[in-house]
Amino acid sequence: MLNYHPPINLPRETVPQLIIVIDTEEEFDWSSPPDKHANSVTAMEKIHLVQDIFDEYQIKPCYVIDYPIASQAAGYEPLLDIYQKDNCEIGAHLHPWVNPPFEEALTISNMYPGNLSRALEFAKLKNLKEQIQAVFDFSPTIYKAGRYGVKENTTAIMAELGFDIDLSICTSYDYHADGGPDFSDASSDPFWFGPDNQMLEIPLSGAFVGSAGSLSKNLYNLAGHLNVIKARGILSRLNIVDRLMLSPEGYSTDEHIKLTKFLYNKGVRTFTWNFHSPSVVPGMTDYTKNQKELNAFLDSFRYFFDFFFKELNGSASTPTQLKQMLEQKTETL
Repeated sequence: MLNYHPPINLPRETVPQLIIVIDTEEEFDWSSPPDKHANSVTAMEKIHLVQDIFDEYQIKPCYVIDYPIASQAAGYEPLLDIYQKDNCEIGAHLHPWVNPPFEEALTISNMYPGNLSRALEFAKLKNLKEQIQAVFDFSPTIYKAGRYGVKENTTAIMAELGFDIDLSICTSYDYHADGGPDFSDASSDPFWFGPDNQMLEIPLSGAFVGSAGSLSKNLYNLAGHLNVIKARGILSRLNIVDRLMLSPEGYSTDEHIKLTKFLYNKGVRTFTWNFHSPSVVPGMTDYTKNQKELNAFLDSFRYFFDFFFKELNGSASTPTQLKQMLEQKTETL
């Protein structure tokens, strides 16, 4: 796992920065076992539905793409035009079960790249990087592990392959039950890590929010064991504790604003809005099961962007731009 380093503490007057990260991937049934043949990328023909919104707000998103996207024309062609117009950044997103070489057992645990042997994690990420380079004619430096699956070998592998930005930490979430990492104590603040602290971690924005304060995590976990009476829902309605993520998938505009204000008041000035590319087509994910839910999903982008740019006076950024800005600011701190 990426070791947590001291957060980059920016001056409170720093303009809040918003980056957009899209897990750009094949369509698959998240409740089913891994299947290396489940590699359809038909949803990409509708990716313009979100890109049009980004263009409207002059936002340059980051598409982190996996092997099925990077190796099939139906996956990468919709992005080529966007990328060539300099309207997005491209990073790598490793789904091991659909990324050669195929040497591991297809298990839930092995869906987390960091659970593979060092040699196999390296080989898969190297293949993905080379495939992206072949299609987009550049070498990606931004990485996000599939299923947030970073572990002890990931940092050295990233450094060896030339990656210097990681987007894998899912703040406040714990995936250890099926072999994944535990980020429940992670902060939403970015930090430097890796050789000579030259690599940047930009976590997904999330937090335990509510009046419980330092007791939030333990209380939230305890409520999970009492789920027969929907204890977590009760705690949320009473504003005692809720676990929120800055995502249009499963979270409302009110929750986006609540989380952002909470983090902003704590001094956080970097925010990550994250979702999965198949959600742009009804029925591809549980978050947009029909056209009505897709419309609400897309509307939530505009509602949040209006809040962030107008009420919070924020600015749009990208992982690369954010790293450059933080390098300059930390030099002067």
